[in-house]
Amino acid sequence: MAHFSSGQADSPVSAPGQSGDLPPTVELLIVGAGVMGLWAALKAGRMGIETLLVEAERPGFGASGGILGALMAHMPDRWTDKKQFQFEALVALEDEIERLEGDTGISCGYRRCGRLIPLPKPHLRPIAEGHAADAAQNWTVGERRFGWQVHDQSPMPGWLSPGAAAAGVVEDRLAARVAPRSLVAALTAAIDQTATVRRVSGTGVSRLDPTAARLSDGRSVAFGHCIVAAGPHSFELLSGFGGKLSRPLGRAVKGQAALLRADGLDPSLPVIFLNGLYIVAHEDGHVAIGSTSEEEFDDPMATDGKLDRLIERARDLSPSLTDAPVVERWAGLRPKAIDRDPMVGAHPDAPRILALTGGFKVSFGIAHRLADAALAQLSGKPTDLPSSFSLQHHLEVASASPKP
Repeated sequence: MAHFSSGQADSPVSAPGQSGDLPPTVELLIVGAGVMGLWAALKAGRMGIETLLVEAERPGFGASGGILGALMAHMPDRWTDKKQFQFEALVALEDEIERLEGDTGISCGYRRCGRLIPLPKPHLRPIAEGHAADAAQNWTVGERRFGWQVHDQSPMPGWLSPGAAAAGVVEDRLAARVAPRSLVAALTAAIDQTATVRRVSGTGVSRLDPTAARLSDGRSVAFGHCIVAAGPHSFELLSGFGGKLSRPLGRAVKGQAALLRADGLDPSLPVIFLNGLYIVAHEDGHVAIGSTSEEEFDDPMATDGKLDRLIERARDLSPSLTDAPVVERWAGLRPKAIDRDPMVGAHPDAPRILALTGGFKVSFGIAHRLADAALAQLSGKPTDLPSSFSLQHHLEVASASPKP
């Protein structure tokens, strides 16, 4: 029988996460303990910043407690500062994970496994072959180069069906994967080891003022700065300053995923990606399949026929999954900013409040770098953020009149 999950992470709340007396004032308040808020809290702790991390439920309760964990780059063509930022973040995550695992002794389920992209139509082949030169130029850092190779047929017919790759298959060596719940557990444990971060679960933020937060239990906390990393709830919190917006700053997008059991499967197998479908081999014979992107939905935590069809597509793509039983079905909400890119930086009308949200499908690969940028802005240091990532940019888009 399949186990139905409501998107909750498995990691327990330790003693430092219990609610209790709170300080009336804190140097840094972080709202939300998803992957964004956790990285920000850990890095703030390493900097010695007195920090309070508050979470309405518990770490990873929302989309960060999912099961997919695919870490994939943008296509290597038409290079931009946004693609460069994401590329550097994906490469740097390897060292970040190594340090985190060393500090906590918790495996994050990380592996640079690469990716297979089947080419079902002939016209896709020359496009893919052109990307090989793009990757050779753009997917390089120092002495490290990450290849992009086009094969005539599936190099792993038991994993990717030859019938799915009629015009060939791309193999890229940049993509990776991580176990989301394991990463959440490691980040939480590392935070609890720091001397300057206090973590409180079961207490959300209902309202933000320019220098104070009203908590859901009625208490208030004043802050020197506040980082808002509360997933979809971030957009409402960040919209309470300045002039009225023409459109919401962002929205919640529902995703559904499944976890299958395929005993004996090699955990080093590459991610399979085709038209929004991800197949990710994890440790211990588990394979994650995802995900849907639903802007209209009735129940944010329920799975339905959309996931069933996704599982059917995955079985068609991978012979290894033909008889693999489903052991978990998952659904949750991801924050999608109005202009799709992540949303980071100080609010122009409330400069002590900073956004750190809106990562949508790319959060796990770049959250560590976005946290660095938010903390740099907090202290007035320059960052290398693409301009389209700034909160200012998203406010301008939300303030503009909708196109007819």
